[in-house]
Amino acid sequence: MAKADAKTDEKRNTRNFVIEAARLLKDRHCEDVSLLDVTGLSQVCDYVLIGTGTSDRQMKSLADELAELGKQYNNPAFRSDRDGSLTWIVVDFVDLVAHLFEPDQRAYYDLESLWSDAQIIQWKRTDQTD
Repeated sequence: MAKADAKTDEKRNTRNFVIEAARLLKDRHCEDVSLLDVTGLSQVCDYVLIGTGTSDRQMKSLADELAELGKQYNNPAFRSDRDGSLTWIVVDFVDLVAHLFEPDQRAYYDLESLWSDAQIIQWKRTDQTD
């Protein structure tokens, strides 16, 4: 396989992974899920995923499920971190950085404003209404 074909397949796999990660958050009842393409805007990653959790337990479980999903897509988590009170969990997949917030922390950090120049990726299934 040519290098260009391999690179295209890798990008497609990453894009599929980030979309499935957003869907996982929604399926597990995260609120206000946003997926941003920050390619060319960030020196750290290509995608930022943001979701609001309903409890610290849900957020912790979701971080674990995201890590498992990453393995399935051959995109394992590089590292993860959380604040002491579990109001913000970040899972770093290198190409994707996923942030799980409790509502007040999400409003405080307002990552969507930080990345206001980013392209919003449409990730919802055609049968999803919200």
